Amino acid sequence: MIGVTGDDGHFPVAWWFIRWALWRCGARACRMTPRRDVIEAVDGLIVSGGDDIDPGLYLPHDPERAPINPERDRFEIEVLETALPADLPVLGICRGAQLLNVVLGGSLLTDLRPLRRRTSNRRTPLARKTLLVESGSALEGILGASRLRINSLHHQAIDRLGEGLTVCGRDLDGFVQAVESPGRRFLKGVQWHPEYLPTHRAQINLFRSLVQAASPAGGREC
Repeated sequence: MIGVTGDDGHFPVAWWFIRWALWRCGARACRMTPRRDVIEAVDGLIVSGGDDIDPGLYLPHDPERAPINPERDRFEIEVLETALPADLPVLGICRGAQLLNVVLGGSLLTDLRPLRRRTSNRRTPLARKTLLVESGSALEGILGASRLRINSLHHQAIDRLGEGLTVCGRDLDGFVQAVESPGRRFLKGVQWHPEYLPTHRAQINLFRSLVQAASPAGGREC
């Protein structure tokens, strides 16, 4: 059973794509939102994409920046603060990767758009950008490649790394696209959206590796 965090909205497109990806890998998915917290019932966790992280969480001297979704921020921070000490397998996707970094004490670049030089600012679910995977990283073994195409739906990104995290992927501008924690059972964050690339075997392998890390614990119906 893999918990998938997200909003309480009525059209959770990412949830359905992630649920399908997990089903293909032999796992069940359990939707977790601020109104439906079931962390005790899951064997692994995906923190999905969505609104920007409130800059006030990692830039305390910048109070004029208002939270975009404070309820979800609080909920997912609490979920991660439960999952991380228990060494629960965790995959952060886009916003989820950013929040994972913030919870571990890191910070974010609040807007990449004026900083890009070699890559486009265009947001698209299609695989139009290049990922350079760190040689020898666990992510390289999972994806089976050192260079591949990914999508891009973000304008924030990881800046200062959180405790225990290492960079395992960058784009052509050098911005962090993936992080992992070598000392944990499974802890990874990716800046792109693998759920929107269902025909790419490497992206399905990312979900499969999470399921494999979580499977020994069993699970129960959610």
